[in-house]
Amino acid sequence: MNTHTHPDRRQLLGLLAAGSLLPLLPATSLAQAAPWKPTQTITYGIGVAPGGSVDLYARGIKNALESLNLINGQMVLSDNKPGAAGLMALQILQRNPGNAHFLGTFHTGSLAGQVTGILRADMREYVPVAMLVEETTLVAVRADSPLKTAKDLINALKRDPTALKIAVAPLRGLNTHLAIVKPLKLAGVDIGKLTIAPFRSSGESMTALLGGHVDVVSATGPTVVPMVLAGKVRMLASAAPERGTGPLAQVLTWREQGVAADYVSYNGVLLPSTVDAEQIRFWEQALQKVSVSKEWISLVEKSGNKPMFKGYVDSYRYLQAELKSTQALVAELKLDAQ
Repeated sequence: MNTHTHPDRRQLLGLLAAGSLLPLLPATSLAQAAPWKPTQTITYGIGVAPGGSVDLYARGIKNALESLNLINGQMVLSDNKPGAAGLMALQILQRNPGNAHFLGTFHTGSLAGQVTGILRADMREYVPVAMLVEETTLVAVRADSPLKTAKDLINALKRDPTALKIAVAPLRGLNTHLAIVKPLKLAGVDIGKLTIAPFRSSGESMTALLGGHVDVVSATGPTVVPMVLAGKVRMLASAAPERGTGPLAQVLTWREQGVAADYVSYNGVLLPSTVDAEQIRFWEQALQKVSVSKEWISLVEKSGNKPMFKGYVDSYRYLQAELKSTQALVAELKLDAQ
């Protein structure tokens, strides 16, 4: 894991997140400061290949920003940069410090990647300006699979942990991997012997499942739900703490099936380092308007996930807390960079 830090900037962001920075600024300077607005094309670095939930939501955010005219008449360029667990996309932000014309994807999977050492970056060096989606990770099999419930899956893997090939994306040690091994370990499966097959995106995981190349997929709603509605896939369990709505209303949680394990992911937007308070404020306000638009709510709910909004302060606090809790989880599961 990258241990390079920027203490001064961290302290500044911490003060802002704690609400103690603004009182230090003269009221006249706040009143006279010109509000920041985009003045050029916005580049949105997406750290995965097309087809998965991170890509779906990033493009949904792009479309809403443009259609709702929230970005001063500018356009958003979506730039998929899969590779190195998201590092390729983060490097777009690294090359443009202080420039809020550059956005990145903020996701729980990146924090897991940092902890396991798969992502060679420190997410604390970026600015998590907003979270817009609460994601449920699902376990799915083909509709013709003999596995009908999570108990069937557990029993099969207890008999032989290598018997089933389990697809995750984009790499081992990230959120879709943690979301399935956490309950399986608690249920008594030897997770160190599992056959885990990583794919570049959950879309590719699903293609592999339908093609018979893997037996089980761990992925979020946008990838799984359409195949369920098409009658091609069966959902065995949800890692959410409680039942979902819409397409997920009939999907039992791990807890309901006797395994007291939850794993919830969040999806949102990053800004580069050293952006100022006006830039943060602009994007907070714009993304909050995205979060309550009918088109956005429909997109998220149709995918089986939960639309929500948390701005910079809550997103910053979540980043800090999730890093700590993931460190504990990875240590408990005895996982590291693989």
